[in-house]
Amino acid sequence: MADEDVVGDREPLLTQEGLRSRFSLVFLKFIGVFLLASAVFYLLIDNLDADSLSSEEQDALSIRPLMKESSVQEHLLDKVCDLSIGEWVPNSAGPAYTNKTCNRIPQHNNCLKNGRPDRDYLYWRWKPRFCDLPPFDPVTFMHAMGNKSWAFIGDSIYQNHVHSLLCQLSQVEAPHVIYQDPSFNIIWHFPSYNIKIYEIWSPLLIQYETIHNDVDFSRIMIRLHLDILDSSWTRFYNLYDYVVISGSRWFDKPSIIYEKNKAIGCHYCHDLKLKEYGAAKAYAKALQLSLNFIATSEHKPFVIVRTWSPMHYEDGELPNERVCNRTWPFREGEISGAPADLKKREVEVEEYEKAAPIGARNGVRIELFDFYHLFLLRPDGHPGPYGTYHPFDGDNKKNVENDCNHWCLPGPIDTVNDMLMKMVMNGDAHDPDSAIL
Repeated sequence: MADEDVVGDREPLLTQEGLRSRFSLVFLKFIGVFLLASAVFYLLIDNLDADSLSSEEQDALSIRPLMKESSVQEHLLDKVCDLSIGEWVPNSAGPAYTNKTCNRIPQHNNCLKNGRPDRDYLYWRWKPRFCDLPPFDPVTFMHAMGNKSWAFIGDSIYQNHVHSLLCQLSQVEAPHVIYQDPSFNIIWHFPSYNIKIYEIWSPLLIQYETIHNDVDFSRIMIRLHLDILDSSWTRFYNLYDYVVISGSRWFDKPSIIYEKNKAIGCHYCHDLKLKEYGAAKAYAKALQLSLNFIATSEHKPFVIVRTWSPMHYEDGELPNERVCNRTWPFREGEISGAPADLKKREVEVEEYEKAAPIGARNGVRIELFDFYHLFLLRPDGHPGPYGTYHPFDGDNKKNVENDCNHWCLPGPIDTVNDMLMKMVMNGDAHDPDSAIL
């Protein structure tokens, strides 16, 4: 007992050598537990991927306006830029033009001239979450697109965008109209660069005829041919180097649906003894026919499929009054979108995903421009009552109509120019030699 000191019933005190031995043993146990826990954690993470989700769960994650979290993870891993994922952030620089510097703004889009009092809607820019989006550079664009042609195919929303593009390009050179017809088809030409911009009126993409009601002129019926493309855009298709295309709200109008010149159904036609066909179903057929033509064509332009343009009508103070008087963007999650609009966007994505691989095998590049989600967040960008000149002056205030469909110029739709330039300039919006095609 000479080497040990005993105090009552307590254990003997350890010597310095004993302390070292016990410390080493505890340390080794700690290291063992840490390594075991790390191995278990690694196995759990390694098996936690998209394949562990059901198809329904994956679908729910990929439908706007919910954030596409599964896609976000893929983009982080693959470093792919998805321009549609992001947020509207303040932009002190303001618009690139105004109604005083651009004389190409149609009356119904000229919100500043028409007396809109607020200006906050002009000071936002779209910031993608995973990549840069430089502002549109008209000089670089003009140099890159020399001897090229653009075709914008659709309805008045495309006209809205074309005039936005013209306002920015006219800072470099004023365009000339070299063709115009009663059907709203226009060709703009920039002679110094030999750039042509085709503004093509084709709201349904497929052939249609309008049936007027002699008793009630507000009741217009459309004959819609699901198996015949609209020649307004197909007859000169070989002339286009870049194509931006989409359907429109014309599919929501009352219509009789034809295939092989036989009526097979209708939409919103209560007086006719035809089964309801559905606007989304008709739109899917039209897109399928259009994109199949594009994907299998011998001519191979760069084609951009633009998704649905949202409206922002809300109930006003008076009965049956529909307004859009917001002056600030929505934040993510504050608006879900109309079910009918979400269905149209779903159709667009589905038909694009079918056509893009076919086009790729044929050497045709088809890209999706997801317009719907980021513009769903901009209820402040519509003309509202300021689609007409000073609507609240005098007696006009009694008959004010709100336009919650089209977009103010300048306004949020100018962002489309930034995004298209990013898409076609091979990721470098400052290098004119990087243009695709």
